[in-house]
Amino acid sequence: MANRGRAWQRMLSGRRLDLLDPTPMDIEIGDIAHGLAFVARWNGQTRGDWAYSVAEHSLLVEEIHARSQPDCDPRWQLAALLHDAPEYVIGDMISPVKAALGREYGEMDARLAAAIHRRFGLPAQLPAAVKRGIKRADRISARLEAIQIAGFSQAEADRLFPVPRPELLQGLEIRLRPPAETRNAYLSRFSQLIAEIDEKPCA
Repeated sequence: MANRGRAWQRMLSGRRLDLLDPTPMDIEIGDIAHGLAFVARWNGQTRGDWAYSVAEHSLLVEEIHARSQPDCDPRWQLAALLHDAPEYVIGDMISPVKAALGREYGEMDARLAAAIHRRFGLPAQLPAAVKRGIKRADRISARLEAIQIAGFSQAEADRLFPVPRPELLQGLEIRLRPPAETRNAYLSRFSQLIAEIDEKPCA
């Protein structure tokens, strides 16, 4: 077998994560939270003194998902929190870049997501209905971000990020804060959801 070269990244936890063949045993929530807290959404093109991180976005998506499905199984709330977790090693790319990169990026993202899900007790492939619910919450978050911090006009946001249930936006605000604070908030919410899952095991 030909030498494929180095395909792993060393994490602060000491784990070595193979990006081409990730395994659950090399994934730690501390690495995910730290990485996502330092990855900027919108390629950093946002207003404010702090970058808007993927960790902050993930917290917002999980909150929106909870609003839209208040009786949701806590496992699927955890899936919402982790929906962009692969970006802790492959970074966040805006949609036009993802489209240009094609299949390889999507396949790497999917392999990492499957390993992350298995690490934390979720199915490698989420049920279709769960994925759709998380995607809706993701788009609502994107609309809010676009208008509040990314410089989009209301008309642009209406066209690019239509929201079927505008009431879900009420009272939501974008938070900009130091990465360490966001990292800690992400870890705290993760711990809360794990505790809820342990109290309510699936049948």
